[in-house]
Amino acid sequence: MSLPLHISDPADAASDRARISETFVSIQGEGKLTGVPSWFVRFSGCNLRCTWCDTPYASWKPDGVARTIDELAAEAHGAGVGHAVVTGGEPMLFSAAATLCERLRAAGLHITIETAGTIFRPIACDLLSISPKLSNSTPSASDPRDPSGQWHARHEERRMNIEVLQGLLNAHPQRQLKFVVAGEADLAEIDGLLARLSGWTSTDVLLMPEGVTTPSRERTDWLVATCIARKWRYCPRLHIELFGNKRGT
Repeated sequence: MSLPLHISDPADAASDRARISETFVSIQGEGKLTGVPSWFVRFSGCNLRCTWCDTPYASWKPDGVARTIDELAAEAHGAGVGHAVVTGGEPMLFSAAATLCERLRAAGLHITIETAGTIFRPIACDLLSISPKLSNSTPSASDPRDPSGQWHARHEERRMNIEVLQGLLNAHPQRQLKFVVAGEADLAEIDGLLARLSGWTSTDVLLMPEGVTTPSRERTDWLVATCIARKWRYCPRLHIELFGNKRGT
């Protein structure tokens, strides 16, 4: 399948290495596999700049070191857990992510890929975790991290690509659509997006409260009620509850 990348910056074409922000073993804190011990690899670099991004070291100010696929595959195999989570930043930017997933699959690991769903790349995984970015993610034109305002415009233009989202849904029968919700107004935007997509089921849709702290009961009650009414899933951030907002968890 050939679909537009919907980016103007070039993707990393190296298939045998990439800049990696961090690797670690923890539990999966979000989504259908919450609580599962997993090896995480975080690719450094993103085509978006979410205002509330909880991993700015992989997006707003991407850091990391070059790692080879051989090194990463050996580390994943030696981690002693059966699940691997390929995340970012935006891992779909990197051709090395596809190479790594081939190696992880050959080693018998269950693979989750976490993506914003703006880039289509043929890639092997057992669960595609798509987090479409709602308008609440767009940084303001006066964000101090973006003095020129260029990322305000870039992010808003890139954050949603229906063709790519549908292509990803078609290619990956095991998937989840995970939405970061900042308020009740976001629900209308989610409804509008889902109406433009086909093939998903109610069990694929997860709602997660925005924030890097454990949300208040008031914030979660209405979101839980919405999930019950629509037969969607409530998505906690278990790693935040257990470890706080820190790297390597």
